[in-house]
Amino acid sequence: MTTQWINISKDGDKEFNGYLALPPTGKGPGLILLQEIWGVNDHIKAVADQYAKSGFVVLAPDVFWRAEHQVSLNYDEAGTEKAFQLMTDLDKDQAVTDLVKAVDKLKSLPEVIGKTGIMGYCMGGMLSFRTAAATDLDAAVCYYGGGIANYIDEAANVHNPIMFHHGLQDQLIPEEARESIRKHFVVRKDAVLYDYEADHGFNCWGRPMYDQGSAAIAQGRTLRFLGQYLSE
Repeated sequence: MTTQWINISKDGDKEFNGYLALPPTGKGPGLILLQEIWGVNDHIKAVADQYAKSGFVVLAPDVFWRAEHQVSLNYDEAGTEKAFQLMTDLDKDQAVTDLVKAVDKLKSLPEVIGKTGIMGYCMGGMLSFRTAAATDLDAAVCYYGGGIANYIDEAANVHNPIMFHHGLQDQLIPEEARESIRKHFVVRKDAVLYDYEADHGFNCWGRPMYDQGSAAIAQGRTLRFLGQYLSE
């Protein structure tokens, strides 16, 4: 497995880059991996490597690139304070436009064979949902996507298979928000919604709400889902 930062696009003197992880075979289906608010930090890189080892060509775009180059924050008080400020200042519509370019870049790589999907966590889960509504993808996975319910009207534009993971103890995504998502997707056979006895951020082993059992089950379900829809 090999990794590197690659250029996605430019805007003046600013470069939009992404962390690229190639599978041991050097090629495979494409997977955009979207960060939490702490940037493309060690955890997100590890997740990218994890899915690359499962055979996917993984690109983790630097979502905050317009504000700061290659943000990588710790989960301490200072890092979290800065992360929330970056998220607050982020132009979400512009971010989706940028991520469509990231999808196009990934699809253009010679290492990508066949289909391409998207997956994200927290803020990245919301952006995965919105990017799936904005461009042509073969699958999408949204881990506890904060704010999806605020953009639920875009559900009509999501034509690819989609999977949602939510924690029942997640105060950032209350029951009414989860129900709004469920209402729009429960009628679709290619939409899967899972709930876990866990808190927000349960997949991140660097945070106190990490839940190993829920994370392992969700990862298994995600790999099966991506294998079904991207590896055909």
